[in-house]
Amino acid sequence: MNIAITNGLLLMPPAFRGGLNAWSMTNGTPGSATWASADNGALVPADQDFGTCLEVMKQQTTTSIRFMGETPMIPGVYLRVSARVKAVAGALCSARIAGWAGNGSRAHVDGLVEVGPAVPLTAYGEAMEISAIVGVGSRPGVDMAWGTAPVYGHFGLDLVGANGGAFRIESVRIEDVTSAFIPSLIDWVDVRDYGARGDNVTNDRAAFVAADQAAKGGWILVPEGTFFISGDLGLNSKVRFKGTIRTPDATSVSFLQSYNFPTYADAFGSETLGMKKALQALFGYTDHVSLDLCGRRVDLEEPLVVGRLAPDLTGFSNRRVICNGSISAKAGTAWDDGKWTSTATYDPAQPLRLSGVANVAAIEIGSRVIGNGVGREVYVNAKDVAAKTLTLSQPLYGGAGTRSYTFERYRYLFDFSGVEQISRLNFVDLDLNCEGVASGIMLPPKGEMIALRDCYVTKPKDRGITSIGRGCQDLLVDRCQFLSSEMDLPAQQRTTIAINVNANDVKIRDNRFVRFAHFMVADGGGHIISGNHWFQGDGSGEGLRYAGLVLTQPNVQTTVTGNYIDNASIEWTNEHSAEPNFTGSEFSFGGLTVTGNTCLCSNTAAWFTWLTVKPHGTGHFIHGLTVTSNVFKALYGNVDRIERVDTSIADLNYNNMRNLQFEGNTFNGINSYVANPLMLQHNQASAAASWTLPVIEGLPFKGWAKSVQSVIAESAIVDAAGTRVDAAPWVQTEIGTTRRQIRLNWPSGVKGKVSVYARMDRPQ
Repeated sequence: MNIAITNGLLLMPPAFRGGLNAWSMTNGTPGSATWASADNGALVPADQDFGTCLEVMKQQTTTSIRFMGETPMIPGVYLRVSARVKAVAGALCSARIAGWAGNGSRAHVDGLVEVGPAVPLTAYGEAMEISAIVGVGSRPGVDMAWGTAPVYGHFGLDLVGANGGAFRIESVRIEDVTSAFIPSLIDWVDVRDYGARGDNVTNDRAAFVAADQAAKGGWILVPEGTFFISGDLGLNSKVRFKGTIRTPDATSVSFLQSYNFPTYADAFGSETLGMKKALQALFGYTDHVSLDLCGRRVDLEEPLVVGRLAPDLTGFSNRRVICNGSISAKAGTAWDDGKWTSTATYDPAQPLRLSGVANVAAIEIGSRVIGNGVGREVYVNAKDVAAKTLTLSQPLYGGAGTRSYTFERYRYLFDFSGVEQISRLNFVDLDLNCEGVASGIMLPPKGEMIALRDCYVTKPKDRGITSIGRGCQDLLVDRCQFLSSEMDLPAQQRTTIAINVNANDVKIRDNRFVRFAHFMVADGGGHIISGNHWFQGDGSGEGLRYAGLVLTQPNVQTTVTGNYIDNASIEWTNEHSAEPNFTGSEFSFGGLTVTGNTCLCSNTAAWFTWLTVKPHGTGHFIHGLTVTSNVFKALYGNVDRIERVDTSIADLNYNNMRNLQFEGNTFNGINSYVANPLMLQHNQASAAASWTLPVIEGLPFKGWAKSVQSVIAESAIVDAAGTRVDAAPWVQTEIGTTRRQIRLNWPSGVKGKVSVYARMDRPQ
């Protein structure tokens, strides 16, 4: 049977009875002598074994019979040349298949094996079959491996050995036997050959295992059909799918040599299901380190909830990478937010707990808590249905009481809320296209060193990256872009947030955040925020501008360095405190360094500031704040100051201020220059023993004039008669109702010009 490549080709030579002029006595080339004119060969019309056949009287040591037709040599095709021969009289000899190899120029190709094995003819009247296989490839069983130089051959047989015998030869046959070589020509096995049914009912797992063992490093082919697999399956061979597989939800399938998204999508016939099963394998088998999307876009019809994919997964700390592709949310009801309203009781003595929660079973873990006394980005971390309690990601500042709370549950492309702890998970070179339908990534309740690198988070419906616990410890976000779904809304109408964190030591570096309500709400300390560009402006004239970065821990130990802060502010609060009033047993606001940033605003309300402190309780103060080497610039309308205290809940305690450094900043379009220490120039025109300086506007946060660092005379100090007085003044601070004035007291009435370096703190 010819394979497809030889279909239509006439390989079989004509029978001898058709005429001997097609059969050469030498090599078969044109012009060679034929058996039609030979005196030692003739047709026998009715041999009892062969019918019409050729009888030859052997007269030469090598007597050749060659078909003069050109049999094509095709790469990948193997030919079997055969004939039956018998001795009828005289000396016995041997017979062998033989050929002549020709190239495209009709010249002989030298250096090849052109004969098959010789078969001795040992008895008279016994029909012996001789054969040989010829082809391009050198494979076991191939007698004449010719390579690619020959394009055709002249085939037949030789009688070799003693002369004088008479031999009869049945017609020569040339057949395509490539099919016999297919198992060695290809490097795959078909699961059907090992018992797979593909009927979507029979469990074909055993057949897949057997095929995997038989492949021995080659490929497994899964042909058309639906193959049901029940029970975890790991294939060590590469696999190719024309059909699909179906498994129970709990069955994990690991393609150890073909672990990538396209293989899983093909295997399960669905991008969403393929992605789910690939993630299931990623967190279920230690050989899988990287899930490569291979540049593919995955259209998700529902969230990837890892806790459902791997219900037995409680913790995972091995490095894992999801990379190189695009994840897109496809609109549908699976992305609809959940929303519940319940009454619950809060007690600051148990700061992370809501108790007596009505309808607690309905409220999902990962829900955001909204209500009076609740700070931004507080989430349900866990729940106990029997006890009717919810565990929170952050304390509530509103104090004890029973209140009504709203719980909103957003839907995420990647949702890790159901896995207790995951660490060292990396998202690399991904487009997370939320399409205004979904949010981006919900981190697990616990974990560390989760990273996003070179990713795009585009149009998250509600949130980009959400932390519901301490899974954000050491979070790394580098060289990513976050694009809001609320680009066209005025700043005051936006609700989306790019990132929130609750734990410590987060690094946010070299990213771009565009027009969110806030780019990050950050509790915890030890953060490094550098090289980013966040901007939240709009086209409104004298538009409202809100916080880009919200810091909710008072003592933050955080650096904000080298960023482009555009039409947004840094807001510093203690809204995640169960005891928001300062008690003396805690640190108040401190540990923040803001340096080397470019701060811009345009078409902005005059009260806008780039740094706002908002205490949520009484008694707080600042003890450690550095604002140096920044550029502040207002376009299309000045702003009054660069900093302020939001006193809508409480004011700061200005008496306890210490260790504030505001120096080396550049001001453009700012009405009040702010520094600490602040140089004041005072020109006393009339002689007086007491000089009271005007109210100081340039101390940070309009703080009290707590101390004077130095008093320098810039002109001669003289009395009323113009006589120089060399005495020095003594200083009174916190003068006036605002406590923002300084008084210089002299031994006698004098006048002149001085520079005073005033501070609103007492460094300690």
